[in-house]
Amino acid sequence: MAERVLVIGSGGREHSLAWKLAQSPLVHQVLVAPGNAGTADNGKISNSAVSVSNHSILAQYCKDHNVGLVVVGPEAPLAAGMVDDLTAAGVCCFGPSAKAAQLEASKSFSKEFMDRHGIPTARWKAFTDPQEACSFIQSAEFRALVVKASGLAAGKGVIVAEDKDQACRAVWDIMQDKTFGAAGETVVVEELLEGEEVSCLCFSDGSTVAPMPPAQDHKRLLDGDLGPNTGGMGAYCPTPQVSEDLLQKIRETVLQKTVDGMRQEGSPYVGVLYAGLMLTRDGPRVLEYNCRFGDPECQVLLPLLKSDLYQVIQDTMQGRLASSAPTWQENSAAVTVVMASGGYPGDYKKGIEITGLSRVKELGLQVFHAGTVLKEGRVLTSGGRVLTVTAVNRDLPTALQNANKGVASVQFQGAVYRRDIGHRAIAFLQQPRGLTYKDSGVDIAAGNALVDLIKPLAAATARKGCSAELGGFAGLFDLKAAGYIDPILVSGTDGVGTKLKIAQECNKHDTLGQDLVAMCVNDILAQGAEPLFFLDYFSCGRLDVGVASSVITGIAEACKTAGCALLGGETAEMPGVYPPGEYDLAGFAVGAVERDRMLPRLDSIAAGDLLLGIASSGVHSNGFSLVRKVLQRACLQYSSPAPFGAAGQTVGEVLLTPTKIYSKLLQPILRSGAVKAYAHITGGGLLENIPRVLPKTLAVDLDASLWKIPEVFSWLQREGQLSEEEMGRTFNCGLGGVLVVGREAADEVLRELKSHEEAWVIGTVTQQQPGEERVLIRNLLHSVQSSSRGTPVSTGLRSGAPQDCAPERRARVAVLISGTGTNLQALMEQVKKPWSSAEIVLVISNRPGVEGLKKAALAGIPTRVVDHKQYGSRAEFDSTIERVLEEFSVEVVCLAGFMRILSGPFVRKWSGKLLNVHPSLLPSFKGVNAHRQVLQAGVRVSGCTVHFVAEEVDAGAIIVQEVVPVMVGDTEDSLSERVKEAEHRAFPAALELVASGTVRLGEDNKIHWNTQEQH
Repeated sequence: MAERVLVIGSGGREHSLAWKLAQSPLVHQVLVAPGNAGTADNGKISNSAVSVSNHSILAQYCKDHNVGLVVVGPEAPLAAGMVDDLTAAGVCCFGPSAKAAQLEASKSFSKEFMDRHGIPTARWKAFTDPQEACSFIQSAEFRALVVKASGLAAGKGVIVAEDKDQACRAVWDIMQDKTFGAAGETVVVEELLEGEEVSCLCFSDGSTVAPMPPAQDHKRLLDGDLGPNTGGMGAYCPTPQVSEDLLQKIRETVLQKTVDGMRQEGSPYVGVLYAGLMLTRDGPRVLEYNCRFGDPECQVLLPLLKSDLYQVIQDTMQGRLASSAPTWQENSAAVTVVMASGGYPGDYKKGIEITGLSRVKELGLQVFHAGTVLKEGRVLTSGGRVLTVTAVNRDLPTALQNANKGVASVQFQGAVYRRDIGHRAIAFLQQPRGLTYKDSGVDIAAGNALVDLIKPLAAATARKGCSAELGGFAGLFDLKAAGYIDPILVSGTDGVGTKLKIAQECNKHDTLGQDLVAMCVNDILAQGAEPLFFLDYFSCGRLDVGVASSVITGIAEACKTAGCALLGGETAEMPGVYPPGEYDLAGFAVGAVERDRMLPRLDSIAAGDLLLGIASSGVHSNGFSLVRKVLQRACLQYSSPAPFGAAGQTVGEVLLTPTKIYSKLLQPILRSGAVKAYAHITGGGLLENIPRVLPKTLAVDLDASLWKIPEVFSWLQREGQLSEEEMGRTFNCGLGGVLVVGREAADEVLRELKSHEEAWVIGTVTQQQPGEERVLIRNLLHSVQSSSRGTPVSTGLRSGAPQDCAPERRARVAVLISGTGTNLQALMEQVKKPWSSAEIVLVISNRPGVEGLKKAALAGIPTRVVDHKQYGSRAEFDSTIERVLEEFSVEVVCLAGFMRILSGPFVRKWSGKLLNVHPSLLPSFKGVNAHRQVLQAGVRVSGCTVHFVAEEVDAGAIIVQEVVPVMVGDTEDSLSERVKEAEHRAFPAALELVASGTVRLGEDNKIHWNTQEQH
C-alpha cells in the first residue's frame, strides 16, 4: 500500500525532499510542515499546519493521519530529539538520534570525537572564557583564525578571520555580545586550513555508508567569493576536483570511520551524514559535520538521484545499504542558484511579490522554494534565502548557463544572487593537466583489486610441485617434487569460442572457467599427460571486477577438479578493442607424462580394436557460431523455455552447461597401459578429431545408435536443417572423448569408465580403404532425430523462417502500469527485436506522472492516463480502459506492476489475452508479500510465474516460470531483486509465446501448445 509521508521543514531542502519523494510510486501523498509556497497544493504535495515543536502532538497527528514515514529536514529538530520521540511513539522517522546528532549540534563534541577515532581534522581547542580564547589565538603554534560557535547557529556560526585581532573580536562578539545566542556559550578556535572546500554526504544505515556524489557550496554572498558569509548562495554537483580515488579515500577515512565510531560509542548513526571537507596538501580534513542534507546541496543531489528516494530511505532504516546501494545519474551535472532578499544576511523586507516562476518551468528547470509564502494566489517573499533555480545538463558550464537563464526569468524587488556558481570547478576543468593511464581507459586500481580477489582462489589450487602463489614475474613448477622421473612436458592452449557471446548476453559468467580449463586439459590428455598447471588470459575493453572475478573463480574451481594448479594469468584491459560488456578468454595448460607412457601408441593400434565413447554434457565449447545461427533462424531467445534439456531450463542455461573435465577419470586408466589412444572431441567434431590419433592406414566405423545423443543436437539438426556430415564435422554429438582399446581390455576399461560417467562401445577400428572416408558414422541422422523427447514444442515463431525472422504480422499489445515500469522496459526491449511477434501500441497508467509513462513516451509509444481516483466505481474505471483498448485495436494486454484489481467482467472479456507476472512459483505463495511467505516457509527455491489472468487472484494458467534459488541470508529485498531480474526475462518470453500463437488458453482454461510448424 502506498504511504503518506511527512517532511519536517520549510526551506528549499524540504521542497526538494518532498519533490523527490512524490516521484515514488510507493508514496501517494507528501505533507510538509510547515512548508512554503512551493509545497502548497502541488500535485501529491501539500502543506500541514501541525505543530512540529511539540513532539507528542506531532506523533498523535501522524497516527491520526496514517503517516507512514516522517523525514526530518533541518538540524534543530534532530538535536531536539524528534527522531527519538517519534520512534518511541511508534512513528517511523528518518534521521539520526539526538545523541548521534551531537556531531553537528556540538562542535566541541565533534572535534573530540574525531580526535578519539583518528579522523583527520584541523587542530583546535574549545573555550568557555573569552579571555582564555583570545590568549590562545595570540599564542597558538598554528594560524588559529577560525572561530566557531559550538552550538547550532543555522549554518552561520563560523567566522574566518583575516588576522588574530579580528579572530579575537569574533570571540567577544559570540561569547559576550551573544551574536548567535546560546549556541555561542562555548567557542571552538581552529587552525585555518587552505585548499578546496567540498561537501561529501552519504546515507548511513548504522554500519554501511552509501556515498553521494561530492558537491560544493558557495557561502559568500557575492560573485568572486566576496561579501559576508551566508547559509549558502548556490551549489553544484559533482565536483571534478574530487577524483574517484579521492572519494574512496574520503569514504574510508572519514565517512566509514565516523559511522564505525558512532556505533562503537553506542549511538548508531542512521540517516544522512554530511562531512564538510577541506582538500589540503596533506589530504582531506573535516571542517564540520552536518546530520542532514545540506541546503543548497540537497537541491543538486536529489535531481541526480536515479533511485527511488523513498526506497533508499527504507533501505537505510532497515540496514540494507550493503546490498541495495542507491544509484546516481552518470555524465550529468547539476547547478542550483539561490535568489536572496535584498539586505540578506542582515535585515531584509518580507512580503515582496515574486513573478516569472512559470517561465522557469517552461525552460525545463526546477524551482525549489525556501522563504516564500502563498497569499491570495500570489507568491511572496518571507525569508532571507527566497528560492533556488536548479538545472541539470550533460556538463557543468551548460548547467550553470541554464540555471542563470532561469534566475533571470524570476523577478522580485531587491533580489540578490550569484552568477558564478561552480567557477572553481570550471577553472579546474580548463586547467591543462597531464593525462593518466586511467584517462586512457585502463584502471590499474581495478586490476589490483581483481588480483587481491583471486590470490586466495589460486592458492587453493596448490599441489605437489607448485605453491600457486600469484604476484611474481613467472610461475615455477618442480617436476621432481611432483614425482616425475623421465618426463616429457605437454602443453595445450584453447579458448571457448563464441560460447562467450551467450554467457555475456545471459550475464552468466561463472561456468566459462570450467569450459576454458576443460578445453585445454582434455587436449593434453590425448598425449597421456597429467595436467600440472594452468594459466589464463582475460582481455576486455573495460575491466568489470565482478565479471572477471566470476570467470576466474570458475577457472580456479575447475583447476581443482582437474588436479592442476592455477599458476598465473594475465588481465588485459584494452580500451577501444572490445565493445562495452565484452571480453575474451584464452587458457594454457602444461602437463607431463613419463616418456614410456606417451599416447597415442600408434604402433599398437590395429584393425579390430574397439572404440569406447565417454558422454559429453552437451555442446561443450565448440560449434557455437553455428548454434547461434540456428537460434537466430528459429527466432529463439536465450531466456525462452528450452525445447531441449531438463524441464524448466531456459535455452541459455542448457547451452551454458559447462564442458566436462575428464582428467581425474582418465589418468589412472591411461596409466594402466590398457588404452592405446584417446581423442578429445573438440572443434571438428567426430569426423576430424578421431583420425588425429590413428595411424594413416587405419579408419573407424561408428554406429550412432550405440550411444545416447542429447536432445539439443536433435533440435539443432531439425531447426537448422543440418546435414549428417555437418553434424559430424561440427559437434561432438554426445561424445566428449573416444578411447581406442584392444578387445581383451575393453570390458575392464568400460567398467572403470561407467563407475563415473556414461560410456559405451561405439565402434571398431578398420583398415583404411582407398578413396573412403576415415570416419564412417552409421545411423547418425536417424539417431539424432530419434533423440528428441517427443513432439517438439514450437520455440517462438516459425521453423525455417528467413534469417531476419520478420513476422508476417505483429500482435498489438497494451501494457498497464502504475509506477516505474521496470517490466515495461523489458517488454519494450523485447519488441524492438526484428523477429518479435509483438508490437506495443499503447501504455496505460492509472496514475499520472509516473516514470513508466516517461519511458514509453521516450520510446515513441502512445500513452494514456486513466486515473482511478476520478471514477466512482471499479466497473466505470474498467469500462474506460476498455474503450481506450478498443480505440487502439489492442489484442493482448500485459499487466506490468498494475496496482488495481480488474473486475470480473473485464477479466472474462479478455480471457486468454490478459497476462500478468507474479513473484513466486505459482501455485505456491499467492497474493501479497510473496517473498516474505517464501522466506518464512524456508523453501530453497522461488522464482516468478507469468500466467493468464483469471478471476481468482494468481490462479490463471501458467505460461512461463523461471526458478530463482533462495540464498542463505536472503532478505525480502535481496530475493526480490533477483526475482525481478527473472521477471525481466520471463515476461518477454511469455509475451512472444502468446503473441506468436505458440501458446493459447483453451476452453478448459488450460494451456494449449501449437506444436505444428507455422508458415
